[in-house]
Amino acid sequence: MATETTGQTVSTCVVDGSAVGMPQLCFDWWPNQIFWLTVTLVVIFFFLSRVALPRIAAVLAERQGTITNDLAAAEDLKVKAVEAEEAYNKALANARAEAQKIIAQAKAEIQADLDDATAKADAEIAAKLAESEKTIAAIRDGAMDSVKEVAKDTAKELVAALGGSADARSITSAVTAKMKG
Repeated sequence: MATETTGQTVSTCVVDGSAVGMPQLCFDWWPNQIFWLTVTLVVIFFFLSRVALPRIAAVLAERQGTITNDLAAAEDLKVKAVEAEEAYNKALANARAEAQKIIAQAKAEIQADLDDATAKADAEIAAKLAESEKTIAAIRDGAMDSVKEVAKDTAKELVAALGGSADARSITSAVTAKMKG
């Protein structure tokens, strides 16, 4: 790849002190480029292996540890939440059972009070009924006596009006016989 300029054979990379074409492709410079490429790659390798990658590995390990710890804590909290829910459900069931027991006890007490009040009211009603029956019987007897007296007086006046005479004993026996049946 020689080019002729002024009759001399020169390298294609440099002509009259100035570069021609792409210097990366100039075979005269390749050993120098390969040397610096190797040095740069070795420096980058040592930098990455000694500084950057250990830091990245430490960050990744820390993140993994944090994630593992967080997952373990979440699992613990989940177990505690399940236990708390079970305790809540048990307490709720106990509270409902206790409420039912209290309701049943209150119903029984109310029923007992109601039965006592009913028995007391029945006794008062029975006493008033007995008293009323005595009063009615007394009124009935009084009415019967009054009816007898009225019947006797009426019979005596009728006998006298019809022109007869009757003694009080016969009128009383006739009225009593009629009233009995």
